Amino acid sequence: MTIEIAKIRSDFQILDQIVNDEPLVYLDSAATTQKPRQVLDAIRAYYEHDNANVHRGVHTLAERATADYESSRDKVRAFINASSRKEVLFTRGTTTALNWVAKFAEQILQPEDEIVISIMEHHSNIIPWQQAAAKTGAVLKFVYLKDGELDMADLRAKVTNQTKFVSITHVSNVLGVINPVKEIAQIAHDHGAIMVVDGAQSTPHMTVDVQDLDCDFFALSGHKMAGPTGIGVLYGKEALLNQMNPIEFGGEMIDFVYEQSATWKELPWKFEAGTPNIAGSIGLGAAVDYLTEIGLDNIHQHEQDLLNYVMPQLREIEGLTIYGPEDNQRRGGVIAFNLDGLHPHDVATALDMEGVAVRAGHHCAQPLIDHLGLPATARASFYIYNTFADCDKLVEAIKLTKAFFGV
Repeated sequence: MTIEIAKIRSDFQILDQIVNDEPLVYLDSAATTQKPRQVLDAIRAYYEHDNANVHRGVHTLAERATADYESSRDKVRAFINASSRKEVLFTRGTTTALNWVAKFAEQILQPEDEIVISIMEHHSNIIPWQQAAAKTGAVLKFVYLKDGELDMADLRAKVTNQTKFVSITHVSNVLGVINPVKEIAQIAHDHGAIMVVDGAQSTPHMTVDVQDLDCDFFALSGHKMAGPTGIGVLYGKEALLNQMNPIEFGGEMIDFVYEQSATWKELPWKFEAGTPNIAGSIGLGAAVDYLTEIGLDNIHQHEQDLLNYVMPQLREIEGLTIYGPEDNQRRGGVIAFNLDGLHPHDVATALDMEGVAVRAGHHCAQPLIDHLGLPATARASFYIYNTFADCDKLVEAIKLTKAFFGV
């Protein structure tokens, strides 16, 4: 099956606009994806017809809201192939999910224990581990790069029997590289370590099967997969979630409350204190339906087709440097690049004047950017609504930028 790109683009009304007198070409989906009308309609329908709190009421609106909220959990469970709905926790996003896991690590870590992460991690998968190491006396170790990819020999050397947690991004938000997290999980488990995966950049773009990956925790964000902001998921193996202490306390997550103590509900509600992001969860469920109908394998192939089309053209531009693996099969639809003689912010501003929206900066990955010896990069990132014409416009805009600045 091939993607019906015209039909898909018609679902994203935001793309049909003029920016700086040019048709919008949105190439910043690694930061956040646009939302199809099906997701917006689901959110609107909740607020217009079913707005009520979940789990607490017996009236009709409350029961409808609860059914839709929990239905979204079941959709996510199937989407990532978790073995139980108890293993799907709603969070604010990947950042919150990874912070929860790092807090759990603080329950376990002892001085001299090790945490292994990579230099390509997003800040959300660095700073929580820095904090856990500082609080427990554990040692934080970084795995470095080889030829724009994770150096697996370095990883094997650094994961030892002292390692208690390994936390790696599935797909880099800068390099675009797809990391072999299934293999890494096996290495971690061989040494008795817990495997954590940052799936923010993989879940929207390829089939994810957490049981096949055999990761212990997996984090994702709704807004990067055509869903709303402020909603995400932490998957965790049930046995580990039962060991975890709740992060927040209050209504909804309690079973019984006494004057001097309290007990918690069973999974997954043990971790969902207070009124949850009901509309966000319902919107996430609608996004899962939307992506499932298209097919994740089709989405991945579409992005590969775009990469195979645009990369040769980009590599022909004199003075343009592209970061990450040479082999397109080993990367997702993310292209970080720089133009000689120009700051990435100037490049992004010039591209915006041509209607092309890209990112510029350190992409919340300062250790990686420092490791590469760069001040920043520009970044183009693709999704289901992008076309070969968008690729042509990117190439044209970069060439116009070169000509304008005389570089």
